[in-house]
Amino acid sequence: MKLVATGFLVAAGLVFLVAEYALHHGAAPWVGYVRAAAEAGMVGGLADWFAVTALFRHPLGIPIPHTALIRKKKDQLGESLGGFVGENFLDPTMVSDKVRGARIPQRAGEWLADTEHRALASDQAAKAIRSVLAVLRDDDAIAIIERTIVARIAEPEWGPPAGRILAELLDEGRHLPLLDLMADRAHEWVESNPVTIDRWVREKAPTWAPQFVNELLSERAYRELREWTWQIKVDKQHAVRLALIGFAEDFARDLQQDPATMAKLEIFKQEVMNREEVKRAAGSAWSAAKRMIIEATEDSSSTLRVKIDDLLRRLSDMLVDDDKVRARLDDYMTRTAAYVAENYAGEVTSIISETVERWDADEASDKIELLAGKDLQFIRINGTVVGALAGLAIHLVSEVIF
Repeated sequence: MKLVATGFLVAAGLVFLVAEYALHHGAAPWVGYVRAAAEAGMVGGLADWFAVTALFRHPLGIPIPHTALIRKKKDQLGESLGGFVGENFLDPTMVSDKVRGARIPQRAGEWLADTEHRALASDQAAKAIRSVLAVLRDDDAIAIIERTIVARIAEPEWGPPAGRILAELLDEGRHLPLLDLMADRAHEWVESNPVTIDRWVREKAPTWAPQFVNELLSERAYRELREWTWQIKVDKQHAVRLALIGFAEDFARDLQQDPATMAKLEIFKQEVMNREEVKRAAGSAWSAAKRMIIEATEDSSSTLRVKIDDLLRRLSDMLVDDDKVRARLDDYMTRTAAYVAENYAGEVTSIISETVERWDADEASDKIELLAGKDLQFIRINGTVVGALAGLAIHLVSEVIF
């Protein structure tokens, strides 16, 4: 476009020279009109070339005052642009009207109602989860787990809360099924292991005892053990059951009140928490959880993806059908947008001015010239054409008058 505009100027100059030569050699009077038009076209083209060039650089490299304006006024341009955006685009009332008119909750609900759109949203949610896991460093995650879970477990005394929990279980009778299970398993084991009992009796019997005596003792011990475990099984008030219950009740009370018992449990707690297996538990738990979550997000049929899709479907139904929820969301988004525009417009517009300020002056001038260069060259072309027409009109008027 520079070549085209310059071509118009060169053409006007050539026409002027030819017309001037012809007039000096007796050409017809009408050639004067051509000469006047070409001369005015040159003046208009040169004037507009100077004006366009002066915006971006010094014409011909001469530091004429009020030229290279964009290079000199770059920072002021950025401030003015930021102020313009703040005043005309970040007005709280206008922003509120735009947000309210956009009907974002309703349109989001209608968009999510489509199965394909919901699947796309589910995919994006899964990608977001994977991105968060990829960005989050394992060391940081493990440290968070250790501070929020492991440390919380190890910090308080275990005795009093454990004693209260055990006492509540005893009061609610939660121990009775466990006693029944223990009695059943004990009786079943005795019935199923007569050989083991016989071996125990023979091992404990004197070496000088006759064989038939050992057999009688073994049979008697087996019958007594079977009868004893049977009584424990069927008699809910058996002494063994009551003794176990009494021991549990005493232990629950000691855990809450006895310093020696509480101290022993604290020692046990420290031993447990200082074991390498426990120290590595946070890392193992995080690695396993991370792997499971990533696999779940990649599998469209996983429980996690199904839950996400179901959540999006219920959200769509709520946004489309529930007028109250939709109105509340609209009101919340409108007030939030107005608050941001009212309180943070300066921060937003400062991005524009600071960005322009960081630009290199020559680079910024070149970018703006390239952006608007085509239209600016049309200004030069129009200046040449309009100047020629104006010169022709002036010459015609002068001929008529004089």
